[in-house]
Amino acid sequence: MDNGTADGAPGAGTHSAHTPPRASSGHVDAGHVNSGHVDSGHVDHAGPYADGPWRNYFLILLDRIPTPIAVCRSDGEVLIANPAMSVLWGLAPGQLRGRNLLDLFKPRAKAQLLRIEEAVRLGHRSRYPVEVHWRAGADGSEREGELTVDPVGDPSVQPPPLLAVLRVRETVPPPAAPPSTASPVEARILALAAGGATTASIGTALGLTVDGVNYHLTRLARRWRVQGRTALVAKAYVLGVLSPDSWPPAPA
Repeated sequence: MDNGTADGAPGAGTHSAHTPPRASSGHVDAGHVNSGHVDSGHVDHAGPYADGPWRNYFLILLDRIPTPIAVCRSDGEVLIANPAMSVLWGLAPGQLRGRNLLDLFKPRAKAQLLRIEEAVRLGHRSRYPVEVHWRAGADGSEREGELTVDPVGDPSVQPPPLLAVLRVRETVPPPAAPPSTASPVEARILALAAGGATTASIGTALGLTVDGVNYHLTRLARRWRVQGRTALVAKAYVLGVLSPDSWPPAPA
């Protein structure tokens, strides 16, 4: 990870007079650590691993994981992002530091975010999935996935940092048909039904089985929230699916 990313890690940077002294082995002297806080009262999210070899191991591992991962503050501000996460927007990892996850990802349901806020407030430690979508930086295409948010770090530190892991959906399901529309096959079925054709004769005219005709009629009834063939035909005229000035009835 580039220097911009590493410098953004919590607890990184130059030492001050209040930084806990380090033992000769390279590890932080645990006797000088007070539950993840340094003497100045500054909250250190990384606890005793803030400036030792463990931090370097973590950054190296993070760089090599192909899954998009970010570590952020409880308010969503990104502290560290790996290349797999930053490439979603065509950026270097360091360029995501300081950005907010809520500006990058749009949740499908705000109630999922409220669960995380409540968990952070109460000090709960669990994994919370959030369905999200975003626009890819390379081509602006709409993408979807699941962002798993997990409060991590020293249990004594409140609020805790959040580990965000993204599972990208490779294919985006096509949008559902608007309720006011009908497919060409459905429109032809409705036109024949409006002219008084039976289910069997509709199937013969369109090369469908009786079950196939009923399948389309049932889907239309559910979509338009009506019952019965007469109501379906009336709804088709109201929605403009059938032409109001044609006889025999025909699709608009």
